[in-house]
Amino acid sequence: MADKKATGKNAENYYGAESITVLEGLEPVRKRPGMYIGSTSATGLHHLIWEVVDNGIDEAMAGHANLIRVTLLDNGMVEVYDNGRGIPVGMHKVTKVSALETVLTKLHAGGKFGDGGGYKVSGGLHGVGVSVVNALSEYLKAEVHREGKIWMQEYERGKPLKKVKPIGNSKKTGTIITFKPDSQILEETEFNWGTILDRLRQQAYLTKGITIEIADQRKNHRPKNYKFYFEGGIKAYIKSLNRNNQVKNETIFYIDKEVNDTRVEVALQYNDAFNETVLAFANNIINAEGGTHVIGFRTALTRTLNSYARGQNLIKEKDENLTGEDVREGLTAIISVKLTNPQFEGQTKGKLGNADVKTYVEQIFGDALATFLQENPREAEAIIAKCFLSAQARIAARTARASILRKGALEGMTLPGKLADCSSRKPEESELYIVEGDSAGGSAKQGRNRKFQAILPLRGKILNVERARLDKMLANNEIKNLVIALGANIDEQFDLGKLRYHRIIIMTDADVDGAHIRTLLLTLFYRHFNALVTNGNLYIAQPPLYQVKKGTTIKYAYDEEEKNKIIKEWGGASAGSAQAEVVETEGEEEISEENQTEEEAEAIKTKAAVRINIQRYKGLGEMNPQQLWDTTMNPETRMMRQVNVDDAAIANETFEMLMGSDVAPRKHFIQTHAKKVKNLDI
Repeated sequence: MADKKATGKNAENYYGAESITVLEGLEPVRKRPGMYIGSTSATGLHHLIWEVVDNGIDEAMAGHANLIRVTLLDNGMVEVYDNGRGIPVGMHKVTKVSALETVLTKLHAGGKFGDGGGYKVSGGLHGVGVSVVNALSEYLKAEVHREGKIWMQEYERGKPLKKVKPIGNSKKTGTIITFKPDSQILEETEFNWGTILDRLRQQAYLTKGITIEIADQRKNHRPKNYKFYFEGGIKAYIKSLNRNNQVKNETIFYIDKEVNDTRVEVALQYNDAFNETVLAFANNIINAEGGTHVIGFRTALTRTLNSYARGQNLIKEKDENLTGEDVREGLTAIISVKLTNPQFEGQTKGKLGNADVKTYVEQIFGDALATFLQENPREAEAIIAKCFLSAQARIAARTARASILRKGALEGMTLPGKLADCSSRKPEESELYIVEGDSAGGSAKQGRNRKFQAILPLRGKILNVERARLDKMLANNEIKNLVIALGANIDEQFDLGKLRYHRIIIMTDADVDGAHIRTLLLTLFYRHFNALVTNGNLYIAQPPLYQVKKGTTIKYAYDEEEKNKIIKEWGGASAGSAQAEVVETEGEEEISEENQTEEEAEAIKTKAAVRINIQRYKGLGEMNPQQLWDTTMNPETRMMRQVNVDDAAIANETFEMLMGSDVAPRKHFIQTHAKKVKNLDI
């Protein structure tokens, strides 16, 4: 039956066959880029590089490449080279165009499907990687070295400008993809050197025998070159992750074994920290949300350690087994599986779903760990002792949790006395400001919108949770009050569905002490309320540093540069200049109007026109309630930074370095970055 098309007033409500839009070629990518690269922010921008690099990694895992080079060029362009076999350039029998053009212009086209001899193991399962990069680039050039020639084709926003053609001879093989991200689609087009460096270092750890080079050749950046090659693979990775920790087992456990075309590689080491760091990869793609390989690993770890402890009579028959929580405290582990047909959730490959991988990891890792414990009794003793200590702390924490986090307390019956709650009971519209000190808390309570803004003042600096277990944490009044105010419990029992406020905002002074308190709070949230970070519920308020006033006109500046810009706009010179009439109004001598000459009157008028008064806010308490509302709390005018973590391993390492017990790495960090500090109050 055909749809009858509406006319007149009903036309706008018509929904028939003609309403269905079919997007051809790469149009779906440009229409909905977030479906393919996660977002159009900096994360999505860098995902474009990962997609191209992953193709080179696939060549390396297949044994056809041992070098990948990434070069940041001027004008926002990037070049990725691998010395693999080179993308095929012959005519494709189905598409009737070159295989190179097919790969770059068709979704789900590539050498990673079926049994055509392309790849046995591949991270780019969906075959949309390089075509997505092409679709989201205003310009892309593909240069292929194979069959004794150099083949080249250029594209503009996914459309080929000319056919594939040879442009010279070559004795080598490989592929060079040069592209410029499309600013019409991507919000951010400036590549971050540190982000790329960390990702490529990780890939070098995960692929034995591969060299990865990275170079920065952008004009306005200092030239930089790095080369990564790690003979030890993920064992070297473990050593790097634990370099700021005291380890329990000096010998790193390692197993690399293949079963049924699935290769399982695991390395682990325990340290004296209280947190767990487990990184999981499938075909070199990080699985931030875990998956079946992580489930298999955890099952085997708990079972094998309990079996060994009972076999050595370290756990008596009447005693309880160690729990998964006990055996994971202080654990640093990497799980890397390589398989033929990985089943990922989404193009960003956040979670592995292959059911058989759980069995393979559980079997291979469990057997190897049991052998390791038997052959290394001293290492085994240190690991079990660490687990027993964790078990004792768990029991103590359970007692503390039971006494503090009663059911009634978490439902709002016994909220902290200092909490000025909001009237709304809708979490999605409510927000909690965590404020430093009673003075700032008083201003915030008076300046807030009582309907949806709650205020929780903290007294001084909270406990550094990087060096404390849960029982000690819950004995700290400030942390206890925060847990009760949030209403969603803590650690494994944390439940986002019970969160009383969907925006948690850290608001501290813009000085050294405020930065320290903010870091302590970020450590607490990252370690014990991680879902708040990953779900985007955590924010940092950005109060202004300066109030700049001319006459009755007031503006606020959030840094030195913005302050100088306002001064310049108002007729003054930049701060520090002898020409700038940037003064405080107090104590100014004035000439009475009746005694003024015309020249004096004009001079005073000119001076008043550029007289600019500046107030530097040392703390939030210096603002009156109205100023605090206008600058920092009003949703229509405030500035806030949302806290998120792109790379868990880097975040974990940073917190360990800055907040851990080892002084040397922290001292080195301070010495390295001291010159970059702005607005330092001493």
